[in-house]
Amino acid sequence: MKNSVLINSVRFLSLVLAQVLIFNNIDFMGYINPYPYMLFILVFPFNANRSLYLILAFLTGLTIDMFGNSGGIHAAACLVVAYFRPIALRLTFGVSYEYNAIKLPNVSFYERLVYISSLVFVHHLVLFSLEVFNISNIIYILKKTLFTGIFTSILCLMFNILFSSRRE
Repeated sequence: MKNSVLINSVRFLSLVLAQVLIFNNIDFMGYINPYPYMLFILVFPFNANRSLYLILAFLTGLTIDMFGNSGGIHAAACLVVAYFRPIALRLTFGVSYEYNAIKLPNVSFYERLVYISSLVFVHHLVLFSLEVFNISNIIYILKKTLFTGIFTSILCLMFNILFSSRRE
């Protein structure tokens, strides 16, 4: 138990610091800005208390909002992702999720890609919709969601593969 709390605390601190200090300063072509901090929400233990998970997801987004002065859009997007994560897990992993038999480092690359990218795109669609908050800019929102989502998904997959140990 203490090991899990320590690992998640270090993961939270390192991802938030990396987001605030490094990734918030990256801006490719004016609309591609990676958000790998959401990897904390994606890899949080699947069998954890749901209420605790929702609170931690909200606090993760709120922390990013406080450093980025973004008015709560990250907190809202993280909360939406945390709410829809069981649905994404059920659609991606099927019966394995219902029996709590999933270990993200042990699943196939394709399943990991589908799981991470689906929740990244949900996060980014909510985030950029709230950022722009104007339906007349739907093409801009979708373009920003697509390109930033691809970049963030690649970063999250790389981080997940690099920093997870495969346990058989």
